[in-house]
Amino acid sequence: MPLWPLAATLAVQTLATMTLYSLPTVAPEVARDLHVSGTLVGDFVATAYGVGVLSALLAPSLVRRYGGVRATQVVLLAAAGMLLFATFGSGVVGLGLAAVVLGLGYGGAAPASTHLLVPQTPKPVFNLVMSLRQIGVPLGGVLAALILPPLAVRIGWRGALLTELAPVVVLMLLMEIPRRRWDSDREPDRPVFGRILLQPFVLLGDPRISRLSIAAFVYAGLALCLVAFMTVQLTTVVGLDLVTAGQVLAAYQIAGSLSRPVWGWVADRVLTPAQTLAALGIGMAVCSLLTGLYTAGWPLWAIMANALLAGCTSGGYTGVAYAEYAALGGARRTEATGLGTAVMFSGGMAVPPIFGASVTALGGFWISYLVGAAFALAAGVLLALPRRPT
Repeated sequence: MPLWPLAATLAVQTLATMTLYSLPTVAPEVARDLHVSGTLVGDFVATAYGVGVLSALLAPSLVRRYGGVRATQVVLLAAAGMLLFATFGSGVVGLGLAAVVLGLGYGGAAPASTHLLVPQTPKPVFNLVMSLRQIGVPLGGVLAALILPPLAVRIGWRGALLTELAPVVVLMLLMEIPRRRWDSDREPDRPVFGRILLQPFVLLGDPRISRLSIAAFVYAGLALCLVAFMTVQLTTVVGLDLVTAGQVLAAYQIAGSLSRPVWGWVADRVLTPAQTLAALGIGMAVCSLLTGLYTAGWPLWAIMANALLAGCTSGGYTGVAYAEYAALGGARRTEATGLGTAVMFSGGMAVPPIFGASVTALGGFWISYLVGAAFALAAGVLLALPRRPT
């Protein structure tokens, strides 16, 4: 198992994701301070993911030219920029700029990590290793959910965000230590811009990748809705305080963290990756339906149980999904992972604003989550259908 590359890429993914989830975690405090609707957090997430689509498509060329380590340093630099713009920027405009800056780097995290990990990972544990790396996504959410709400209450949401800056900068500097050795496969003459940016889309000609991409778009969009709107829903609909809502969000993220290597093991040893992802889609549909039923009468234990189910499904799929993209991409694994990132980020860009607008227009979460459940179920069924021989 590639221990040190895995540890390094896991750390990068964790801190980068923590910055992404920071504002959704403290959304009620931000809304109160800036006198805006808490559902606007969906626009922040959508902007970051929308710009992230572009950086994901650009990442394969950058990784091959400058190296995977250098690409991870760009991801961390963008995370640091996001924290500075959010902290010192002017209101909603500053948050918008923060989202753009974060997106400029965030899309490169998965392609860079895949480029570093795949050559050193034995096939029998391939899905497991890729899932272990993806623990960084829910783990970043856990850190944000547990650390930031109490800090926001004590020192304000801006001060809470600023506490993340030091570890991001330190890790960016530490990644310089193995750069020469890990980036020895650089291609200095490789072009970065131009038609080469469209190369990942050629892979959609493979029906296996196109099916995977449809499901990944749906899964990512619904998962981001659960994360982005959880604290808002729990504080405004159920009536929980911000710290308790943050603890529920943390439970969701912890379940996602613990379940990812389990699903990776299942995809390696028990089911195929496609079958594993199909089962997770069905689970996402169930937890989405239950989330839409939340009212002020729901007991905390039931909400927590559903958060754990949601974490194990919508929070647990990406490791197997990225591993499947890399496996199906073969020698073009970096491009395939860039495509997967672009697809998932597109779901994160498109779905949360539509979801937030529908919640506002309909005066509640029920119908929006019902529609999300239907799409997740359909995507799971699509992946479960027999594949034609290739």
